[in-house]
Amino acid sequence: MSTSSAPVAWLTQEAYDRLKAELDHLMGPGRAEIVDRIEQARSEGDLKENGGYHAAKEEQGKAEARIRQLTELLRNAHVGESPADDGVVEPGMVIEATVAGDTERFLLGSREVAGETDLDVYSEKSPLGAAIHGKRAGESVTYTAPNGKEISVDIISATPYAG
Repeated sequence: MSTSSAPVAWLTQEAYDRLKAELDHLMGPGRAEIVDRIEQARSEGDLKENGGYHAAKEEQGKAEARIRQLTELLRNAHVGESPADDGVVEPGMVIEATVAGDTERFLLGSREVAGETDLDVYSEKSPLGAAIHGKRAGESVTYTAPNGKEISVDIISATPYAG
C-alpha cells in the first residue's frame, strides 16, 4: 500500500505493461509527432485562423493530460496477482449482483484494468463500489445514489478478474 493520499489502483501485470507502453509512446514518439505537426502548421502562416495549428495544440493538451494521468496511476498502482477467490468484494473482482432489481456483471476497480473488454467498471470509491466493498456473496446492502434514491444490492458472486 502507498502512504500518500493518492488512491491505489489494483492492476494486473498485463494492464500495467500495456499502460506503461502507452506512457512511453506518449512521452517519446507521440510527443515528437505532435511537436512536428505544430511546427508544420505554424510554418503555414497566420495562427489565428490556422485550424491545423489549433487542432495540434488541442491534441498536445490531451496527450499531456493523459501523460499526467498515466504517470499518477502507475506511480500508485498495486501490481500483482488477482485477489483471492474468497467471495469477498474488493478491487480486481468481477461482481455479479442484483442492483435495483436488475442483474449486472461488472469489474470493481480501475477502468484501465478492463482494457478492451465490454465489462462495465465501477470504482471502489463510487457510491455502489463503496457500499459493496468488503461484503461477501450472498449479502445485501443499500446505498444512496447521487440523485438521493436508495438502491438495494444483492451480491450474487465475486470472482477474480481474469483479464
